[in-house]
Amino acid sequence: MTTQNWKTQTTAVHAGTLRSAFGETSEAIFLTQGFIYDTAEAAEARFKGEEPGFIYSRYANPTVDMFEKRMCALEGAEDARSTTSGMAAVAAALLCSLKAGDHVVAARALFGSCRWIIETLMPKYGIQSTLVDGTRTEEWEKAVRPNTRLFFLESPANPTLEIIDIKAVATLANSIGARLVVDNVFATPLFQKPLELGAHVVVYSATKHIDGQGRCLGGIVLSDKAWIDEHLHNYFRHTGPGMSPFNAWTLLKGLETLPIRVRQQTGSAGKIANFLAEKGAVARVIYPGRADHPQASIIRQQMTGGSTLICFDVKGGKKAAFSFQNALRIVRISNNMGDAKSLVTHPATTTHKNLSEEAREELGIGPGTLRLSVGLEDADDLMSDIENALGAAA
Repeated sequence: MTTQNWKTQTTAVHAGTLRSAFGETSEAIFLTQGFIYDTAEAAEARFKGEEPGFIYSRYANPTVDMFEKRMCALEGAEDARSTTSGMAAVAAALLCSLKAGDHVVAARALFGSCRWIIETLMPKYGIQSTLVDGTRTEEWEKAVRPNTRLFFLESPANPTLEIIDIKAVATLANSIGARLVVDNVFATPLFQKPLELGAHVVVYSATKHIDGQGRCLGGIVLSDKAWIDEHLHNYFRHTGPGMSPFNAWTLLKGLETLPIRVRQQTGSAGKIANFLAEKGAVARVIYPGRADHPQASIIRQQMTGGSTLICFDVKGGKKAAFSFQNALRIVRISNNMGDAKSLVTHPATTTHKNLSEEAREELGIGPGTLRLSVGLEDADDLMSDIENALGAAA
């Protein structure tokens, strides 16, 4: 039986496993910088690509290779490169194929650091960009220029869980010979398959759900082998954003429980979103599993589950939002998400603080907006904690 026949949970446990001569059960950590060649001729052949094998852990490593192969099996990708962090993955995916004079169109609803790359870093190197309302396909069309080479989006977006029609944007990209890069971190490989929807490149912050227990940083870029060989391989090899073998091993352990964790967390998130929607102290709830989500029809077409994340606004602005956070006893304040522990953050003063007030307002991030990442605690305990905190906020 090949991995193509395996269900998701089996793939998450076994795909890509490479055992040494010792026949270890758990994947080995090949904590080494370099590799030995039997002869000088063998070293030459390996550097020429005439003989298979590893050369240097900055390029590739057996433990890292296992993580990449397992992610490829989960995502349905031909090849991948893993990185030190999610932002290293985003930067590599965007910059490796661009040059001065190129133009990028991106959805405006992005994580703060992603917007910094689009709006601040790229112009320094002569790469032009346009931000659009990603939910409106016509805005993508209007933004296209003769030199447009790349589209970039998050869906669901951080933190407002905005959903973009990936298939429609991919179709537009194909029509002009551009590539679509999708950050799929909020949906995970379980609930959304951007490559199947027509996207060309998928990126993840493995720090989030893939690790899932707050232990280490990591990222990954997945695509077809031809694009990686032509664009990403040399960028990756010479700029050195490669993942450490220890982090790759930790993330392999995280993948083993990814389906169980994410489905449990998503079930709890759905209950808590409905609970919040009934509270008078809450002005707005956005959750991909609810019928009142602004893009509910697209969600039904391209996602097979909701999310572990909830976006909601408490009445009373920043003061009430801070009081709510400070009153929580189970849910902890942190800007991470996808963790086994429930976490809450105030985007306006943390992840999106560098945006102007006007830009935050445009994205729907107000002074009372909170992002809740639901963990593995009992949903009833979490709702009790949240109810007490809402009382304090009021």
